[in-house]
Amino acid sequence: MANVVLSNKEFNVVGTRPVRHDGYDKVTGKAQYSNDIDLPGLLHAKILRSPHAHANIISIDTSAAEAHPDVKAVVLAADMIQGDELDDSQDDTRNNILATDKVLYKGHAVAAVAATSLHVAEEALDLINVEYEVLDCVTNVEDAIAENAPVLHEKYRNTGDDDLSKRPNVAAHGKLVIGNIDKGFEEADVVIEREYRTEMVHQGYIEPHAATAWWTTSNDRLTVWCSSQGHFPIRDRISGVMGIPISQIKVVPMEIGGGFGGKTTIYVEPVAAVLSKKSGAPVKLAMSRADVLEASGPTSGSYMKCKVGAKKDGTITAAYAQLLYEAGAFPGSPVNAAANCIFSPYDIANVDIDAYDIVNNKPKTAAYRAPGAPGAAFASETVLDELADELGIDPIDFRIQNGAKEGTRRAAGIVNPVIGAIETAQAAKDSDHYQTSLEGPNRGRGVASGFWTNGAGIACAHAAVNYDGKVGLTIGTTDIGGSRPAAAMMFAEVLGIPVDEVIPQIGDTDTIGYSSMAGGSSVTFKTGWASYEAAQDVKRQMIGRAAIYWDVSEDEVDLVDGVFQHSSDPELKLSFKELAALTAETGGPVYGRANLDSRGAGPAYGTHVVDVEVDTETGKVTVLRYTAVQDAGKAIHPSYVEGQIQGGVAQGIGWALNEEYYMGDSGQMMNATLLDYRMPTSLDLPMLDTIIVEKENPEHPYGLRGAGEVPIVPPLAALANAIYDAIGVRMNTLPMNPSAVLKAIAEK
Repeated sequence: MANVVLSNKEFNVVGTRPVRHDGYDKVTGKAQYSNDIDLPGLLHAKILRSPHAHANIISIDTSAAEAHPDVKAVVLAADMIQGDELDDSQDDTRNNILATDKVLYKGHAVAAVAATSLHVAEEALDLINVEYEVLDCVTNVEDAIAENAPVLHEKYRNTGDDDLSKRPNVAAHGKLVIGNIDKGFEEADVVIEREYRTEMVHQGYIEPHAATAWWTTSNDRLTVWCSSQGHFPIRDRISGVMGIPISQIKVVPMEIGGGFGGKTTIYVEPVAAVLSKKSGAPVKLAMSRADVLEASGPTSGSYMKCKVGAKKDGTITAAYAQLLYEAGAFPGSPVNAAANCIFSPYDIANVDIDAYDIVNNKPKTAAYRAPGAPGAAFASETVLDELADELGIDPIDFRIQNGAKEGTRRAAGIVNPVIGAIETAQAAKDSDHYQTSLEGPNRGRGVASGFWTNGAGIACAHAAVNYDGKVGLTIGTTDIGGSRPAAAMMFAEVLGIPVDEVIPQIGDTDTIGYSSMAGGSSVTFKTGWASYEAAQDVKRQMIGRAAIYWDVSEDEVDLVDGVFQHSSDPELKLSFKELAALTAETGGPVYGRANLDSRGAGPAYGTHVVDVEVDTETGKVTVLRYTAVQDAGKAIHPSYVEGQIQGGVAQGIGWALNEEYYMGDSGQMMNATLLDYRMPTSLDLPMLDTIIVEKENPEHPYGLRGAGEVPIVPPLAALANAIYDAIGVRMNTLPMNPSAVLKAIAEK
């Protein structure tokens, strides 16, 4: 089966598959990434990282490093703005960038040096003497909240009583309730309650974090070149932890070699900036692969309980979840997002969710594609599968029967707008995959659904019409998945011009107005909308120019399929290119612009079907066939939407079957290389089929919904359900690697 688009509306440009504008530069190596910057007098920096997972810093002696003739600067936490000038979040960020009096995970940054070469910088790290007082560490949720657990932060010491929110290292407790949970379970004929555990995993982006900073003393301004998911928020965060005005900082966005949520924060940028200020030269600082795995932001491991009740007729009456997510060294796990998402594919009257944010001695977590939702869905969707099996109902029919719809109130209290939850489940049921029987020993089929809220936000777009008819389109959000061509397509659709006549680029923080983070499946929605409005501005101005040229009223000029024409005189016609050539003599350059704070991002849903084969002698799980169905509202560029879905599924399969932070007894990550941190490759996967359902989002000019988050949500549970169908064993821990599967078979 190939990729399928169930289209709801046809356009001239939107919905087609043009070649991406940046493709040539990327495949030929012309595109510049963050580590490609080379400036006059460039210094190279390295960071000294803690060998301990938990320790007090007694002293740091940098004198030998500073005495090295080729070392130009040494930086400690004391060289940055201090905690009493920061709010809690900024203080945590600054402490994560460079530790002050305590290290909280192996790899925690302690000091940094800038030298004339990378080799000298590496040698200089050995000249820094740090004295530690090593402390006990905790590297999972359950140990972190034990009564006598070592405490990472005094403010989270708590009382250790029976109330989970009062346990050690619990940073926050959130609760979502709708209906009456006790009444709901009383109405149930069947109740399933299970416990689940997942491990910390990494986003797995190919490009390590890197930044080049140049603090020029002549104008006291800082310029930073880096790849990120939002150069404006990165600028603001640098400002926050360094105590300098945002107007003093310019961030230049480079091409990004993957992010998936992991490049929404700062690690090396402020360090490079302070080293540049102290040395008076530009400084480049890049992480190694081990640094990325040990000291950037993976996503949470968890311990979860999930309980769901249903009537004999299949109606779900109540759902409860207790979610304990590890935040790593500082608070801020995605547990609240997990709580918002876990039961949202369904219409359930009685829901109760407890969400706990827990610190432990691992790197501070960051976002990872639908943050929090995949792990939560692993719990809820396997319980639902077990319920359907107990009730003798087809698992997709069970999801359709209880599916969320317009008007359904989610656990967070939000009432659903127009959504496509039931439509995606129905499309999965109708698919060739689901309608084809699966035969053979130890083979099984699994189903799971998923949800993501989708984001919106602030975006700007500027458009300069050239005299040859081509248009330079500048946007303010990072391109992390084809947003440049998507923005160009929505722009071109308004004006009726070919998309290759639009030249999209990303402006730096001094070039274009503020645009918010590229995350939460928000970019195409908000930046596409801004581009649409900028095109409308260009259209209004061009109509005015035609009116001037013909000496008629603007009301008499129409734009039809890229041609300006008089409403009653068919002889008066000008193509967009012809009119662009006349702009100099009709008033000067045409420059369209738009800035907006978008609202109305429609939530997205998906349902996945997967077939597996389990080798009962080795425990190896082989994925035989995979079909992912997703509501995209309107697929602006179907190939990119298909790619987003396939990429999310591939990451979800890796999360489910292989990936984990394997921690040693002393709190060290034992598999901090891509050789040992096992991500799937194309050789591990079959062709991943997609079905795009287009349930129009009425809040957007082209009806789109974000597409990047949902596809990673169902795979974990879908694979667990397929394994059960294959060998009759329920998996409640991740990853479901061969040893875990063999253990489950032995305990059956």
